Amino acid sequence: MGGSAQNPGALQGGNAPGQSMYERLSQRMLDISGDRGVLKAVIREGAGELVTPDASVLVKYSGYLEHMDKPFDSNYFRKTPRLMKLGEDITLWGMELGLLSMRRGELARFLFKPSYAYGTLGCPPLIPANTTVLFEIELLDFLDSAESDKFYDLSAEQQNEFPLQKVLKVAATEREFGNYLFHQNRFYDAKVRYKRALLLLQRRSAPHEEQHLVEAAKLLVLLNLSLTYLKLERPTMALRYGEQALTIDCKNAKALFRCGQACVLMTEYQKARDFLVQAQKEKPFNHDINNELKKLASYYQDYMDKEKEMCHRMFAACDSGSVVGDN
Repeated sequence: MGGSAQNPGALQGGNAPGQSMYERLSQRMLDISGDRGVLKAVIREGAGELVTPDASVLVKYSGYLEHMDKPFDSNYFRKTPRLMKLGEDITLWGMELGLLSMRRGELARFLFKPSYAYGTLGCPPLIPANTTVLFEIELLDFLDSAESDKFYDLSAEQQNEFPLQKVLKVAATEREFGNYLFHQNRFYDAKVRYKRALLLLQRRSAPHEEQHLVEAAKLLVLLNLSLTYLKLERPTMALRYGEQALTIDCKNAKALFRCGQACVLMTEYQKARDFLVQAQKEKPFNHDINNELKKLASYYQDYMDKEKEMCHRMFAACDSGSVVGDN
């Protein structure tokens, strides 16, 4: 569905005597629970592997009650993606089963019988008892967090003995979680995930021949942290992480650009220009860098005009005082 509600009843064609809309719909759906408690119809095929049991999923979805042509609760109508972890954040057993049958990019419709939805109690006042519900779910992406969960269950000593490739995978998973949160404008939560990834990489020592792998992973996290702190309007921290990224790659255009942006916000215009000019040397045709330099020139001119005006007023006041004293 991808965030645009459709009337599920309008998809069914003619009305068969004595049959409800859901009964007509169920005749063309696949039984994925084995007892026809969860039925599925694929609207758009996905690709890749099925969702894993320990995954965190990024989804859009909405739910409908029988005989209703709009979502039964606006909270279930997700115009923006929602990140949920299987086994923790999903309260409907039917939705969990449904997600485990899906692949990345898939859009599907599910019918959940009461025992797989809200049961004999329902969810008053919106959902009556013993209600069959229809869900349309779009699986945007998922992350298999099994390796991360296993890692964090270990002691500190065991974590230090964890294979480097697996540590890098755990750090990458944390960074990807941060990316999802960032794209939902949850910048504080994204920052927490990025810092977890960075801590893992900073604590881990690696043989000389593999150190470049750790440094490459750290660079990505530092760039993300710098951008996140810019979004949080904390330019000092953005500059700190940007400069740390430059210790790994002194010619990294993104790091130079973000350091420049941070300095602009801190009104350190000469320092900002130094960073941005270096970034422009690395990426001379980059639209964002060139625009930032234009903005900087405008800010700097305004700053100098205000400085001149302030100096003029100050000296004017001094001159006025001298005249009064002489008189």
